Amino acid sequence: MDSRFILVSLLVKLGVAAAVSSALVRSRYFKWILFREERTLAQQIYLAVFIAMPFALGVIVRVSVKNFVAADLAFEAAVLIGVVGGKVPGFLGGLVLGLPAIFSGEYGPMSFYAVSGLLAGMVRSLAQDSSEIWSFTPFLDLSIYRWFRRHMQRPFLDWQSSFVLVVLGLQFLRIQLGRTFPSQFFIINPISWGTTLAVYATTLACVAIPVKIWNNTRIEIKLEEQERLLLQARMEALQSQINPHFLFNTLNSIASLVRFDPDMARVLIVKLANILRRLLRKGDSFVPLREEVDFIDDYLDIEVVRFGQDKLRVVKELDPATLEMIVPSMLLQPLIENCIKHGLAPQLEGGSIVVRSAVSGGMLNIEVEDDGVGMTVPGGSAPVMPGPGIGMSNVAERLKVLYGETATMVVSSSGGKGTRVTIRVPVLAPVEVEGGLPVYEARSSTSR
Repeated sequence: MDSRFILVSLLVKLGVAAAVSSALVRSRYFKWILFREERTLAQQIYLAVFIAMPFALGVIVRVSVKNFVAADLAFEAAVLIGVVGGKVPGFLGGLVLGLPAIFSGEYGPMSFYAVSGLLAGMVRSLAQDSSEIWSFTPFLDLSIYRWFRRHMQRPFLDWQSSFVLVVLGLQFLRIQLGRTFPSQFFIINPISWGTTLAVYATTLACVAIPVKIWNNTRIEIKLEEQERLLLQARMEALQSQINPHFLFNTLNSIASLVRFDPDMARVLIVKLANILRRLLRKGDSFVPLREEVDFIDDYLDIEVVRFGQDKLRVVKELDPATLEMIVPSMLLQPLIENCIKHGLAPQLEGGSIVVRSAVSGGMLNIEVEDDGVGMTVPGGSAPVMPGPGIGMSNVAERLKVLYGETATMVVSSSGGKGTRVTIRVPVLAPVEVEGGLPVYEARSSTSR
């Protein structure tokens, strides 16, 4: 091989390493196994085979296509499997990578690759922090002065330096074996100092490139996890704001009954216990609509006693098909509480509350309407509830957090004619549960 052919082949090897590693990380299951701290034996075997197979195909291409030596990255792949997977995957991956070469009469690579993967896995175990492997780079330090000053004061080899030396040592041994047994070991044999440095640098880069690509994916996954945890914390904070507000009003209702009707007070305390049991289920960010209806039934039993059956009438016009559909928890109670507190309480004669549900155009429509005093809304409707009410503002905020722009809450009202709150949310089906926050997918993307 002349120098130009060697340099072109080394350049193509870098592209092959980047392409294969980018293709591998597109698999969700591969990412799940790759970034696990602990793996079962079956998962270690899967990881080794998953990485080794495309690089083994490169060996087949190199054997089958004359002069296309850039496709063979078996040595670099064996080291890569060992450093990201450990000793067992490194050893097994080396065996898989050396298998195609046997059919072309090269019997040495299988054992050498297996030992290289095993040794890389052993070096991985020396890292004080398992996340240190993801910061691997062939450049020991961008500041040569700082690197020498730090190591001359306290001479030691950190993990990065040790791994670089191991890779370079294995490549040196491989080149020497290839020169001694040319028919048994395939190598790109450098013919000058320049090409020798290029070969060693390419070896390090072919290991570092997949690590960097996979580390970027690892960082993205961690950011998504942090975003999910932040969303969950935000939801819990919103719910914790609703609960004291609701409990304060409920306890006031019970306190008014203790003196003149203790039996009814005890009944309402049982109702309150049912409500508290539901509120303590903080992990349920989504529930079937049926559970929300059962919850407001307990709440309304308390409010009916407070206002009187003649002054508070509740009508439910619910489509049976909607009762098992998924909605955010504590969705209806703040709306109904707002109707009672701001719409009906100011009227001496009380009034009625109507709760409706229906499905239209792939969206679940929920309406809560009262015939109370109403309020003035510019233009007759508004996307969010005006005024200081914490319950209504939290409902709007939770809809925004959970659905983004796909859900709407519109308030229609006029003075003396009542208020209607209309919520439209996508019809959702449960997919999986991650931590305390379920994940759902829309059955239809039709928007309002």
